[in-house]
Amino acid sequence: MLDASTPRAALMSPTDLGAGAMKQIPPALRVLLADVFALYVKTKNFHWHMSGSHFRDYHLLLDGHGDQIFAMIDAIAERTRKIGGTTIRSVGDIVRHQRVADNNAEYVGPQDMLAELCADNQELTREMRRVHSICDEHGDVATASLLENWIDETERRTWFLFEPSQCRLNSDR
Repeated sequence: MLDASTPRAALMSPTDLGAGAMKQIPPALRVLLADVFALYVKTKNFHWHMSGSHFRDYHLLLDGHGDQIFAMIDAIAERTRKIGGTTIRSVGDIVRHQRVADNNAEYVGPQDMLAELCADNQELTREMRRVHSICDEHGDVATASLLENWIDETERRTWFLFEPSQCRLNSDR
């Protein structure tokens, strides 16, 4: 059984990625994981609190998006561990690393929900592209390959959120 006195080396997994990769990729994945968790919770929050004339369509849309986002969580964490990194450990750890802003408002209108999720998904795409570049730099093709699929999924979510909300996409960032 591991305890606080167990050396970090006991948690390491074998990888042929170099030391530079190990300094950059696991921390980048940890932040990405925190953002994905935060986006998942926000998506489910809006799913549960949806209202209005398009309730059914938006409720189902966000439920599907939540399922898709949730599916990324374990894969990101396991990829991080597979290459010898450590991942998030608690809700507090998520909060320390996340950049996707929480929304604790009592009421958010349906169009505002869709627009906010649209912008968050777009930001997540940018972050995944940034992590992909780090992986490319260090020859981590397996992580890059996962990211390519998630980028495509996230772009699709952005599109599906954009169409009914016509949120302002910011591609200049």
